[in-house]
Formats: sequence, structure tokens, C-alpha cells
Amino acid sequence: MDRIIYLDNAATTQVSEAVLNEMLPFFRQTYSNPSAIYSFAEESKKAIDKARTQAAQLIGAKPEEIYFTGGGSESDNWALKAAVEAYSEKGKHIITSKIEHHAILHTCSYLEKLGCEITYLDVDENGKISLDELRNAIRPDTILITIMTANNEIGTIEPIAEIGKIAHENGILFHTDAVQAYGHIPIHVDRMQIDMLSASGHKFNAPKGVGILYIRKGVKIRSFIHGGSQERNRRAGTSNVPSIVGLGKAAQIMEETMAERIQQETEIRDHLMKRVLSEIPYTRLNGHPTDRLPNNVNFCFQFIEGESLLILLDQIGVCASSGSACTSNSLDPSHVLLAIGLPHEIAHGSLRLTLSEETTLAEIDFVVDELKKIIERLRNMSPLYEDFIKNQKRG
Repeated sequence: MDRIIYLDNAATTQVSEAVLNEMLPFFRQTYSNPSAIYSFAEESKKAIDKARTQAAQLIGAKPEEIYFTGGGSESDNWALKAAVEAYSEKGKHIITSKIEHHAILHTCSYLEKLGCEITYLDVDENGKISLDELRNAIRPDTILITIMTANNEIGTIEPIAEIGKIAHENGILFHTDAVQAYGHIPIHVDRMQIDMLSASGHKFNAPKGVGILYIRKGVKIRSFIHGGSQERNRRAGTSNVPSIVGLGKAAQIMEETMAERIQQETEIRDHLMKRVLSEIPYTRLNGHPTDRLPNNVNFCFQFIEGESLLILLDQIGVCASSGSACTSNSLDPSHVLLAIGLPHEIAHGSLRLTLSEETTLAEIDFVVDELKKIIERLRNMSPLYEDFIKNQKRG
């Protein structure tokens, strides 16, 4: 292969050409501040309104329920902190899971210091929460359930509609971190009874630094960033018009191409899983085998370190990861892999490969062929593997 094979689309995606072309006029021609009152600002205002409608349509929301933010982490922080502020008279108990993104987990940790109580639900070996455990965790002072739509590391899709139903039967707000799922799988906020939803543009071919928070009409969520009257007085700051336009265009494209992309990515994903599991021994698939994001594959390879694997893949032009991009500098094993029951020594040998609509079967076959060589090389350097093989022969 004479070019980079990018298989880290869960970390970020390439801004598509159509999205970039939609954005470009708003850097130089239509560069007005949409908050201004003169007519030159009207085009920027219209562009934001259009993007808001595009972002809403993708999840069956109303345009006025979409608020533009600086990304998924801001949206998650806003949802949790503002919910506690608005509903503290009822209580300060929140239910989440042990495999949430750190934007949720670290916010929960912060809220605990302010007197909130957090219940962290366990997950099964595939990364799914138990609905019975969720029901049992609900208390009279529970104000919020926040469970991610799909896990960013292992790709498992949670039973969001069922969670929403349980939340609403008990008069509890339901927020979902849909950063990895928005645009990649069908989501409908009314059918799934979602009250708040976070998404981030750079996960679906829009730019970095822009996201959304969906807030169902009637939910008492107050401002997070104070200042001007932007975003209907709920999120101050000069509107990032080019990026908002890009997010809207990307959402429109994701909606129009979703069925085709899911089919294509699922076929390539399943081909990748089948080859690796059948051709590389002592390998474990992480996450649900079928109920997972169409573009996500996560393996653990025994007797190797994931960091060494990533370095050797990089040397042949393959971009991959061992888990969340937000914790890539950490030497600790993934909290997600530990939560599904993997021991530290196996969790350290993880590899996440995430596809895009441009990923080809030829690229995947090249990667698997090279992966087999790399893993064999690393295992041959491992004393643990050597001892394991000796014990196997003795047995």
C-alpha cells in the first residue's frame, strides 16, 4: 500500500469535500456575525437556521430543540451540570454506566464533589447494561439517567429505547451521549424517549470544535456558558458559522446515505472480524458480536502490548488505536475493557479499528495480512508466549 490506511474514524473523521465546499463561503464572502442587525448578517442567520433543521431531522427532533456547542464534551457537561442545577430540589442522584466516555465519568466525579450521588451500572461481557439493574437503581431522588447510545471503544449499542421508557415511567430525565452513534445508526428522539442528546461534528465528516445538544422542549435546562443571547439565551458566544454550516451539511449527508453506508460498512466489518478471529489464534472480539456500530471492531490479542502493535502498524501506514483517543497517552488499560471483565494483561493488548465509507476490502485484507505478521513477531519476542507454548506442548 502506497498511502495511509486510516482506520481510526472513531477518533475523528475527514471533513468531506461536500461539507468543506458548503463551509467555504462563510469564511470570506458571507463572514458576518449573525447576531448583527444589518442585512449583511441575514445570510449567516439563515445558514444557521438551515443547519439547525438539518441536524434536527437526522434524529427526528424539532429545529428549536437543537443547540450548537463546541463539541461532544461540552454538550455532555452542559446536560449533566445543568440538570443538577435545575432539578436539585427533587434530588441529586444520577444513574450512569461504568463504560461511559470520560466526558461523562469525569463530570460525574466533579458532581460528586458537589454533593451528588452517582450510581455506576455494571455491564455484561459484551458491554450492555442490565435493564433490571437500572430499574433497581432508581430512587425517589433520581433526577437523571445518562447512558451512551453506543460505546466509543467496543462499539456495543445500548438498549436506548428501553432505557428511555424506564426513565419516563419513573419521571426521570434521560440523556444519551450519542457522539459515536449520531449519523451512523438510526436514532429517533421521540420513539426512544430521549430528553437530551449529545453529538460532535468531527465524528461524522464535519469539522472539529462544533457539536450539538438536543434538549427536548419543556426540559428545564439553563444556560451553561453565560454572556450574550446566542442560542436562544442558552449558550453564549459568537456563533461559529462555518463549522455550524458544515455540521448541518454533514448531518444531511449522513441521513441521505445512512442505509447504504450501514450495509457497506457492516459487510467490511464482518469480513475483518471473520478473518482476524479465524486466522490469528488467542484473539478475543470485544463488544457485542452483532449489536454494534457498523464501523467498529475491537480485538484483544494475548501476549502482546497494544502500544507496540500500534507503532508497527504505523510504520506500514496504518492508523489505528487501542481505545479512546481521549486517553491515548495513558498507560492504564481501558476502563471499558476492565468493566467487561478482562484482566489487565489481556486488556493491554487491545486494538480498535474503525472504518469509514471509503474503507475498502482490499485495504482490510492488506491490514489483516500485515497484522498476522506483526502479532507473530511480537509474540515471538514475548517470554509469556514462550512459556505458554511450552506448557501447551507439555499438556
